[in-house]
Amino acid sequence: MSDATLIEHGRIVDPAGGVDRVGRLLIDGGVIAAIDPRDDDVPADVTRFDARGQIVAPGLVDLGTELREPGFEEDETIATASAAAVAGGYTSLVCSANTDPCIDTPGAVEFVRQKAARTADVRVHVAACVSKDRAGDQMAELSLLADAGAVAFSDAPRPITNDALMKRALEYCLMLDRVILHRPGIPELSAGGVMHAGRVSLTLGLRGIPTEAEDLAVARDTRMAEGTGGRLHVGPVSTMGAIDLITRVKSRGVAITASVAPHNLAMTDEELRTFESRYKVHPPLRSSRHVEAIRGALAEGIIDVVQSGHMPRSREKKMDDLDLAPFGGSSLETALATTVTFWGGGRPDWPAVIDRMSTAPARVIGLDSRTLADGTPLGAGTLNPGTAADVIVVDPDASGEVDPADSRSRCDSTPLAGRTLRSAVIATWVGGRRC
Repeated sequence: MSDATLIEHGRIVDPAGGVDRVGRLLIDGGVIAAIDPRDDDVPADVTRFDARGQIVAPGLVDLGTELREPGFEEDETIATASAAAVAGGYTSLVCSANTDPCIDTPGAVEFVRQKAARTADVRVHVAACVSKDRAGDQMAELSLLADAGAVAFSDAPRPITNDALMKRALEYCLMLDRVILHRPGIPELSAGGVMHAGRVSLTLGLRGIPTEAEDLAVARDTRMAEGTGGRLHVGPVSTMGAIDLITRVKSRGVAITASVAPHNLAMTDEELRTFESRYKVHPPLRSSRHVEAIRGALAEGIIDVVQSGHMPRSREKKMDDLDLAPFGGSSLETALATTVTFWGGGRPDWPAVIDRMSTAPARVIGLDSRTLADGTPLGAGTLNPGTAADVIVVDPDASGEVDPADSRSRCDSTPLAGRTLRSAVIATWVGGRRC
């Protein structure tokens, strides 16, 4: 019996290959065998999948997923995050380093990789710490971490405030051909903040997180990237000031990329008038002016990537009062539908959506050029023949209300609860295996 699958009649969208047409996609032996194969090349006993009216695309890639294991299994585990990822169309996740112990040793990198190999349906890659114990004082052993399999470095969601450390880390990462994923912020400005600092926070009497905390950090980051030539990704970003800085530095040819979280496309700080902790997310929900600017920057390509912003926290933690509850929520399952629903201009541009959520993040992290242990090109973010068959099928016309009770994640807190979103992932293959 053949393990081949022929996805028929779907609209194949592959920004990396410049493909956007109705056709057939053949998966065989765990790889993409062909786009529009000849009938003679299709095995007689192939499994056929009718994707009529659907989008066929490379699996989504997330640059910063908090898996919370080890140390915080009450919030999430590698297995539960993987289940949520499959439901949301993600086939590759980059694990954030804020576990306990944090991922600042080769052994910690290996633990996540081995645990994921046993329990996860999706591919889990590791972002190791920039600084030892994420303390921001001493640089971690970046070379050893890279040798252990770390694909990137990050202290997120904690910002790196030590300028000398950031400069040295960028220089090291240039030699290691790794990117630093940085969550921009200035703790002294945002300390104790609960929400966006603005008219609503003043009305509610809640301490705000000013836009300057992000803007000034992005200004420092962009200058560091330009001065060192190191690879830097900033985000998720949420302010007009950050967009302006990123636009200007990109115009000078500096190799910096940026991302946005779906919740910053979807809603504003007005939601906090309910005092519900599910709206306490990071980056915080901003005012409508910032939301419109973020939507425009994403559509124009100034922002390269949509990052899920998946920061799961247990129900018990999120049930606390707003000022005491932690930032965060579940978003892997809703990220694609949120992006489609709130795409700038109203009508989603599917090649651009797939680029921002699959092709571009794979390129940022270098997954488009990596190979698997058996020598197969991973080719994340692409549907190139010969690469691993990480494929999704999306119903662009589906519509449904977000129900936290349906969450595959261990965290059921989401700011999108009760919202009606467009599109739904109906099938996911990882390495040719339907999950």
